[in-house]
This record gives sequence, C-alpha cells and structure tokens, in this order.
Amino acid sequence: MDSNSLFYSLELVAGSGNTLNVEKRTALQTSLVILKKNYKFHRVLFWGKILGLKEDYFIAQGRGEDEMKDKKTLYSFNCMDWMLLAPATDSVIEEVSKTAKGSFVGDPSYVYEHVEIHRPGGRDDAIQEEVVTKVNEESRLAVTVHQIDEEASVVPRGAYLKSPHGLVQINRSFGGLSHSEAGKLDNFLHFSKAKNLKKKSILEMGDLNPAIDFLDVLSDDIPKDFCTYFK
Repeated sequence: MDSNSLFYSLELVAGSGNTLNVEKRTALQTSLVILKKNYKFHRVLFWGKILGLKEDYFIAQGRGEDEMKDKKTLYSFNCMDWMLLAPATDSVIEEVSKTAKGSFVGDPSYVYEHVEIHRPGGRDDAIQEEVVTKVNEESRLAVTVHQIDEEASVVPRGAYLKSPHGLVQINRSFGGLSHSEAGKLDNFLHFSKAKNLKKKSILEMGDLNPAIDFLDVLSDDIPKDFCTYFK
C-alpha cells in the first residue's frame, strides 16, 4: 500500500478482518512520511504485518529510482520507530532454511540454533563432529519478506515500464486493466526478477513488448497437467 493512499487502501482490505486500529493508522500515516524524507525514498509502501508470540512486526518498504533494484525493507513494533533490514543473501537464506522453525517470537535478537552431526569421510567408525548453525530472528524476518515478495508480489501488465537502460519505473499513464483483461492470468506478472522469460522460444518472444513484458506471467506458474485435470 502506497503511503500516499494508505487510509483509502486500508479501508479496501478491512472487509477481510485484517486491519489496524486508529492508533496504528495514525502512527503509520505520520511516520511513513518522515521515513520517506529521511531515507530520500521516491515512495514508501506499507508492506504488512508478521505476527509474533511476543510482538508483531510491521513492515514497510522504500523504493528508489528503480522500483526493483532500489528497494529497502524496514520493520517496526510501534509503527513509529523503524529499523532497516539487511538484504537476504543466498548464504543467509540457506542458514535460515536450516535453522528457523515455528512461529516468530517477536524478538529480533532471538537466536535459532540447528545442530548437524558429521562423520569425516563418511565412515561409521569416525569421530562425530557437531556443526552448529545459528541465525537471529532479524535475519529470518529479512528472508521471509524477501521470499514472500519473490513468490507472491504480483502486478498487472503495463503497470510498470522498463527503459532501454534497464530502469524499472511506474507507468504513470496506466489506468488499470479492463474487465475482460483482468480475467486473464497472462495479464498479471510476478514483480521479481524473471526466471521463465529466457526459456521462451524466439516466436513467443516476438509477440512481447520489451518495455512491459520483462516479468514472468502468472500463467506460467500453473503445471501443464493442472488445467487438463479440471477439464
């Protein structure tokens, strides 16, 4: 949700029961404006909330000139004081996948541990070695937000433009999809680095507009036998 239309956007999702009280709404509307100014973001989004046993994490994202590359994630407990999350690198993602299990505690300094037993050379008679992997909850939070963005961040086709220099920005002339267009999965795209685009044939690529068709379409997520099964 863009901070500029936060009040209106929160009302749109209130019907599902997932909303914020007046205190949190007021705090967000004030703090996100300050956050945008302090970090010199082009715009700030309220990403959502992750529940914890002790405290809940409120997540915000700041976007720079490039909507995909210039992105920073921050978290807060009170919707006023924001802490910057480190990027989720491949090594951190691997450590978190091994170590972190269960619900979030709500404490960024909480440490998860995972112990693996190794035998040098794979011999049963070898002396066992314990390999301990530790990761704090702040790293787990960064990985969780990153993976949700990778898998579930979706935008309509045409909402973003990619310049010849590779810069991804909002399409200011985009007015939304028509009713018929909105009913097709081909018109919704993953807002993350494309993985399936390079696998398309030259014939398929010839029908694409490189300015708007630079992301993976949701229709590629469906297994080939899925539609056949339900026919």
